[in-house]
Amino acid sequence: MQGVAILGSTGSIGTTALRVLARHRDRFAVRAVTAHANAALLAKQVGEWAPSYVALVEGDAETPAAWRRGSASLVEAATLPSVDVVLNAIVGAAGLDATLAALGAGKRVALANKESLVVGGALVDAAATRGGGTVVPVDSEHSAILQCLHGRGASDIRRLVITASGGPFREWPADRVRSATVQDALNHPTWSMGRKITVDSATLANKALEVIEAHFLFGVGYDQIEVVVHPQSIVHSMVEFRDGSVLAQLGVPSMELPILYALSHPERLEDAGIPVFDPVAAGRLTFEPVRHDAFPCLGLGVAAGRAGGAAPAVFNGANEQAVALFLDGRIPFGGIATGIEQALDRHAGLAGGDLESLWHADAAARRSVRETFGC
Repeated sequence: MQGVAILGSTGSIGTTALRVLARHRDRFAVRAVTAHANAALLAKQVGEWAPSYVALVEGDAETPAAWRRGSASLVEAATLPSVDVVLNAIVGAAGLDATLAALGAGKRVALANKESLVVGGALVDAAATRGGGTVVPVDSEHSAILQCLHGRGASDIRRLVITASGGPFREWPADRVRSATVQDALNHPTWSMGRKITVDSATLANKALEVIEAHFLFGVGYDQIEVVVHPQSIVHSMVEFRDGSVLAQLGVPSMELPILYALSHPERLEDAGIPVFDPVAAGRLTFEPVRHDAFPCLGLGVAAGRAGGAAPAVFNGANEQAVALFLDGRIPFGGIATGIEQALDRHAGLAGGDLESLWHADAAARRSVRETFGC
């Protein structure tokens, strides 16, 4: 019986993971759950799963006395002796400390928090080496690549092809995209996700984060990673090997499969609850190039990844701040890319060799975006 800690249990990934775990109670036990602020849903989860550790990051005086509070609780949950697998579904750079702690404690990290690798990829690799922990990706794209590789190393890879749905603005002209509303941006055509990642999918900033994540996960150069638009979201990613063979992983657009695989890897568990793929019903599968004029965030993020150092942390921090301002109605949709570009121009050259300097770069990027828009 493996003990599981779910960091971000009330979010989209966390609630989906609990649905998956409910079908495998003979293999997994939920030992810890944490949430940011949704006390009501967290209480329901505690009632169903009876974990030994419960935390609400933004708890208040009415939080049950047995629950832990504050951001330090994430690290505590990730390092519990009773926990074997840490599902990190925290939104944003706030998940990095827990990832580092879990890997340092020798845990398997089922990583849905791609920002851990974007902001601190080298530190994550060092923590895993030092503590003996392992990272297994939860993102459907990286799970697909892992499944296609099936033990093969970077030397066998010619190219990774990461697919993108294209989001709600795939066919919009660039000028219309820049003036999109919050309601427009949250209307994703194929995936049901949290607000922040849904906006990231609309700007394609999410694909930039995934390119950087793939660089660290699979040890390949940025010239070997390509993004293509695949509106049906059936092919989750492809790997082209050095002999020209291409393997792809296909499935319905559901996060249940990559979550289950991250929990059980390399074993595959029988699960009747995973949606069945019907190739006839799927119909035609099409692919398109990315329109970089309409979606500049992708290019900005990949350039930050190539630059290295603190640049990816600046990109991520600026994006998180700009998305928050957009969702609050304080900047236009096109302002997200503007804020990121300005922050990179000002701060991409900051040092990024240790955790302190990365947090400094993150804070500088967020401050830059606020200053750009007078917020």
